[in-house]
Amino acid sequence: MSWWWAGAAKKKLGEDDQSVALIIGVTGIVGNSLAEILPLSDTPGGPWKVYGVARRPRPDWNADHPIEYIQCDISDPEQTLTKLSNLNDVTHLFYVTWANKETEKQNCEVNGKMFKNVLDVVIPNCGNLQHVSLQTGQKHYQGPFEMYGEKKVAHDPPFHEDLPRLDAPNFYYTLEDILFEGVKQKQALTWSVHRPGTIFGFSPYSMMNLLGSLCVYATICKHEGVPFKFPGTKEAWENYSHSSDADLIAQQHIWAAVDPNAKNEAFNISNGDVFKWKHFWNVLSEQFEVDNGGFVGKMSMVEMMKDKAAVWDEIVREKGLVVTKLKDVGVWWFVDLVLGGECMLDTMNNKSKEHGFFGFRNSKSSLISWIHKMKGYKIVP
Repeated sequence: MSWWWAGAAKKKLGEDDQSVALIIGVTGIVGNSLAEILPLSDTPGGPWKVYGVARRPRPDWNADHPIEYIQCDISDPEQTLTKLSNLNDVTHLFYVTWANKETEKQNCEVNGKMFKNVLDVVIPNCGNLQHVSLQTGQKHYQGPFEMYGEKKVAHDPPFHEDLPRLDAPNFYYTLEDILFEGVKQKQALTWSVHRPGTIFGFSPYSMMNLLGSLCVYATICKHEGVPFKFPGTKEAWENYSHSSDADLIAQQHIWAAVDPNAKNEAFNISNGDVFKWKHFWNVLSEQFEVDNGGFVGKMSMVEMMKDKAAVWDEIVREKGLVVTKLKDVGVWWFVDLVLGGECMLDTMNNKSKEHGFFGFRNSKSSLISWIHKMKGYKIVP
């Protein structure tokens, strides 16, 4: 694991008290990467002790990480108080979770309460708390999901961090306001906000795992002997897109948590290159040995997959995969959202480079490595 900033030196033992991380959303697509990276011996700011919080019981694919797993539903304030109030040694909070509701107004209410429940417990009870790291995303610049693709709402790309908030409800703004108000409670408590684009990573529990969903789709096509057709628009097929590697996002979170040059700032985070889905579709087809159906016109993945739960169960049994349900590993509404319009690029991490973070990824290598990880953990064959 390479650390791309000048200050990325491992803290000497005995130099300071141990760094203690609390990851909220530890089974999510970036939470899982944080759980893997933070405990490593060469991770900056360490040695790290790590707590990981998630709503569901700990899954097998997360069990190898040397963290203390805490099952907790943070939407319940009493449960949050009971489960987290005794974690008084936490020094760094990484908030990388969310809940999806039908409207953005509901998203603002539910996600705001979840984040506030955590801060209301952690800030007063953790005397050594130094930093709160919040993950949001490019919806900050494009507007709520229900308005996605409407250029009259979204900013004109490329997106940079100093753009003003849009005149539309957005739970990312709600989370930021709660963060800014929360850190006022404690002197010297700092914050950072991280805004990735479409994330390439590993988590069968993620609500926005585009790559994992495409891998499941390719597996079903192979099983049924049908071509692997691109379900999105011509614009998404032909035009430039970009992605954010989950490990790279985790590294930026950690950098911002320990480097003084990154305090109290918001940062975009993407791999630093661009690609076209018409090229990556061939990579996906080769990885799953399925016929490349190419672009055929926009299709609804929600409609295509609505009757495929039993097919997925059959594949899981035949291939000896980890037992999962299609509704968990296939996030079809998100595939329709991302591939159903024109990708809007950000400024390729210019701000974080100016502050000292030079991390990047080759998106094709990232794509292939995460596919291999999903195969290695037997999520897909």
